[in-house]
Amino acid sequence: MNKLLIIDGLNLVRRIHAVLPDETDIVSVKERTLSACKKLLKHHQPTHAIMVWDGDEESWRKQLYPDYKKGRKPMPVALKAGLEDIKTALAIEHVQSHDAVSEADDVIATLATKIAENNGQAIIVSTDKGFGQLMHSNIVIWDHFKQQYFDIKALEKKLAVQQNQILDFIALAGDAGNKVPGITGIGPKSAADLLNKFRSLANLYQSLDNLGAKQALKLSEGKEMARISYKLAQLQCHMPLNINLKQFRVVS
Repeated sequence: MNKLLIIDGLNLVRRIHAVLPDETDIVSVKERTLSACKKLLKHHQPTHAIMVWDGDEESWRKQLYPDYKKGRKPMPVALKAGLEDIKTALAIEHVQSHDAVSEADDVIATLATKIAENNGQAIIVSTDKGFGQLMHSNIVIWDHFKQQYFDIKALEKKLAVQQNQILDFIALAGDAGNKVPGITGIGPKSAADLLNKFRSLANLYQSLDNLGAKQALKLSEGKEMARISYKLAQLQCHMPLNINLKQFRVVS
């Protein structure tokens, strides 16, 4: 069975870089990244491994909603300058890189979905909880820094909704970390209460007459923003990718 290790490149490297006392010490970033990847290969024993990096082009999400991820700190200059050297070192250790056009998330989701649908296993290495929406049983998410698998039950408990309601929840309540707006006046508790009662966003909007006038008005006026927020949060799982899995085989 093919087992694909998919590493969220900047998610890993920027966290490694962030804890160093000297942000210009890219040699240490490279060494720690190599060490992390060797540990990942040893622990998961994949048949294939790929590190996906964010590209420089503006994402379709930013085009849809210009404030998406607004305020995120830009990549430190020294780190950006050292990325190619890090990629070269990784390739020597049989971890090949792939540069996304813009955001890596959709490429990662597509790779994971494709191999899972072909009876393989995908291990996504990332701390990004957005991957929690991927519901295929052959896809798991590994937090390298905590050395544990992503606990979807813990997220469900925190949000007070089920996994298949996560996107509907974000459509209503937004996602502050990514500057996804949601509906003005609908917070996390209200969103969870509404979804626990009506089960889905579609059912909710078909049942506005069953709500109080004030809440129904908020939902009615915020319907377009809910649609945009849902789309911003939703991972694209079937993007066209010019990638051959053979390129990423791990050589033992």
